[in-house]
Amino acid sequence: MQLPKFIKIFFNSKNEKPTVDFMKKYLIVGLGNVGEKYNHTRHNIGFEILDDLALKEDAIFETGKLGSTAKFRFKGRTFTLLKPSTFMNLSGKAVKYWLTKEKIPMENLLIICDDLNLPFGTIRVKAKGSDGGHNGLKDINAILQIQKYARFRFGVGSEFSKGRQSDFVLGKWHDDEAKTLTERLDIACKLIKSFGTAGLNNTMNTFNGS
Repeated sequence: MQLPKFIKIFFNSKNEKPTVDFMKKYLIVGLGNVGEKYNHTRHNIGFEILDDLALKEDAIFETGKLGSTAKFRFKGRTFTLLKPSTFMNLSGKAVKYWLTKEKIPMENLLIICDDLNLPFGTIRVKAKGSDGGHNGLKDINAILQIQKYARFRFGVGSEFSKGRQSDFVLGKWHDDEAKTLTERLDIACKLIKSFGTAGLNNTMNTFNGS
């Protein structure tokens, strides 16, 4: 598969490997919808995880083009956290823009999203795959023209009646879920830092199913 043009610009004309500094930059994208009414909803778990991580790392989100970003350094790595402002179904444009702006290689991209097919709080990290019916991933796949990028799926369960899927994912956490969420957010934050320091394979082995 031919790489999209915006990815090719990260390599020189001799197709040499990126520099060490180049490889130490990571883009972590939490998918969600902007607006107060979407805060703490299942579909916004990507935003919620990044908010928690930014708080732990004393990083402050600033509004920029196509999204809000915050940065922090950990063990020599620079993490750029992105919350797209394009709404869930148009997430790809923001991901493409910030990958290009920050000159971050595709292998250092991690997308965080909700997953109806996983029980609440279950974690699944994969190196590639289809959109699985998730509209945010569907748009990212279409814009990047590639499916080979790391994604972190956070289970939100599927306790909804027929035809009520939209209401469920846009609904707030149940009380029992909210009580457990703090512990799950802690694990999610550790997973993200592991992705940047231990690598994708080690992170999958350590956190999948936890």
